[in-house]
Amino acid sequence: MAHKFVIEQNKAGEYVAKFKYNSEVIFWTEGYSSKANARNAIESILKNGPGAPVEE
Repeated sequence: MAHKFVIEQNKAGEYVAKFKYNSEVIFWTEGYSSKANARNAIESILKNGPGAPVEE
């Protein structure tokens, strides 16, 4: 699969959810104190993102 979400720890020890396409990071979330919170961020993006308007 060319695209995926990845949860990684940053230098501060926080969990960050990243969206990668062909191994390139497209966007990432703020740091969270737990993996569960990072996973909730991914679920929110999947739920709310597809219908979000595009502003230019």
